[in-house]
Amino acid sequence: MAEVSSSLKNPLVQNQERNYGIDAETSQQGFGRDDVIEEAKKQLWLAGPLIAVSLMQCSLQITSIMYVGHLGELPLSGASLGSSFASVTGYSILLGMGSALETLCGQAYGAKRYHMLGVHMQRGILTLLAVSIPLALIWFYTSTILIAFGQDHEISNEAGTFNRWMMPSLFAYSLLQCLNRFLQTQNNVFPMMISSGITAFLHIIICWALCFKFGLGSKGAALAISISYWVNVLLLASYVMFSPVCKNTWTGFTKEALHDILSFIKLAIPSAIMICFEYWTFEMVVLLSGLLPNPKLETSVLSISLNTCWMVYMISVGLGSAISTRVSNELGAGRPQSARLALQVMVTVALSEGAAIAIATVLVRRVWGVLYSNENEVIRYVAEMMPLLALSDFLDGFQCVLSGAARGCGWQNLCVCINLGAYYVVGIPSAVLFAFILHIGGMGLWMGIICALFVQVTALVAVNACTDWHQEVNLSQTYN
Repeated sequence: MAEVSSSLKNPLVQNQERNYGIDAETSQQGFGRDDVIEEAKKQLWLAGPLIAVSLMQCSLQITSIMYVGHLGELPLSGASLGSSFASVTGYSILLGMGSALETLCGQAYGAKRYHMLGVHMQRGILTLLAVSIPLALIWFYTSTILIAFGQDHEISNEAGTFNRWMMPSLFAYSLLQCLNRFLQTQNNVFPMMISSGITAFLHIIICWALCFKFGLGSKGAALAISISYWVNVLLLASYVMFSPVCKNTWTGFTKEALHDILSFIKLAIPSAIMICFEYWTFEMVVLLSGLLPNPKLETSVLSISLNTCWMVYMISVGLGSAISTRVSNELGAGRPQSARLALQVMVTVALSEGAAIAIATVLVRRVWGVLYSNENEVIRYVAEMMPLLALSDFLDGFQCVLSGAARGCGWQNLCVCINLGAYYVVGIPSAVLFAFILHIGGMGLWMGIICALFVQVTALVAVNACTDWHQEVNLSQTYN
């Protein structure tokens, strides 16, 4: 606790000591066991809180879906479909655009250009808020769009109502992405964990009250998501603006943020495409499930599977965010060998974590569905899906770490090509083949996802294995 307190009081000094302890001479001679252990400690110092943040922020939608699941099969199907549509057309886009700050802020912090973190964050906020306006309009017409794509009318109307009540969350989510990246890239992650913990706790109470106490049902669950995101934003914004810890990286609002906003947009667009290509494929599985026989059952089970996958994926997101920060900081500071060591250590951690999660997923397969539904048919189907989820969780965790390193390097354009080929040349066609031609159903849709993940992991491993880290240091100057 004393070490944490010291880091928060003087992050610019303490974090430099924690992150940049490997000098140039050591890099030339190679790394010993002590260097590997020290790097692992740094990554766990970052990854632990970031995993907690990812899980608690993800828990907002999961908690709401769980509450709605006990209102009946139709509300669950509608909320599940609405949540999937919201992720496809809103959250994933904003998350992707916000991830550009991992490159910009991370490398600026490594280069000790501290004031640029605040400038980059302001550019991100302006851009993401502007993008949120047309996204909100899309959410307003959710039911119309879903019906036009052939979805069940009754489920689509439920989904449309759910998303309209969730519209205010878009703007809060935009701000939250920028605030998170601003703090994450300077290794100041404990305030994020505390604010997310408070928000997650309050969300349970708010969601219960709105759903059952005030009788709003699924509308209350959606409204609770909006309220909780805004609570998180207010907590983090207050910390950034008033805490002395951020005095060097947040110097107030400045017109400088408007001068080169195009530079942020140029990186934010491929960042968004990179993330969306991946996220949209998972959500498309739920949308395709609505076209299968017995759409209410298939949509409910595939949504539960997806929510389970996202919850586990949040662990990998934390690891990916940690390696993105480590790689970008080291490249910005001009230490290519340290960046490479960071990736090697994190890959080992990711493989161990993935194996543990896969085993746990198989072990809980018979009881997991009970958390989401009272229907025996749904519970049995979820149990059948869990072994497939275990395999996808393992592959997804590995690729998440490799993708995090790619963001730290600024490889978003390359990852766009990899994700396009993996998910839309291989993944979706395979899912359609298994589900609709070979008639494997919802399990066939998930098998297509596994095919895509295998291709993506293979490509990312090849790219990282061929990387010239000294050249990456030179390229990092582009963002500084």
